[in-house]
Amino acid sequence: MSTPETSRFVRLRVEVVLEVDDADAVTKSALRRIAEEAEMPASERAHAESAVTEDTAEALAYLVDPFDLVSQVPGVELQQASWSSERIDYDPDSPDWDLDEDDGDDSDG
Repeated sequence: MSTPETSRFVRLRVEVVLEVDDADAVTKSALRRIAEEAEMPASERAHAESAVTEDTAEALAYLVDPFDLVSQVPGVELQQASWSSERIDYDPDSPDWDLDEDDGDDSDG
């Protein structure tokens, strides 16, 4: 069974849980990345520096780039991306963290 017009666009959802062993290293790396962005306006730079200094989750969000996830995949071009980060309570033994859990979306590819 084929569809006459099949969309070329695919939404890929990824959830990643990271353990931060060295928050200071993450923050310093985010601050370095901000400093390297020559085109960033001063007001935006000050806001970014404040955000990554106050919250390790913000620093990670600044460092993780969805483009890096797909840039080496042949035949695809990133069209749009959004991401966020937040501190969470994580218990790998909890059923709430079952990665195989069906999210109710039957359109998995």
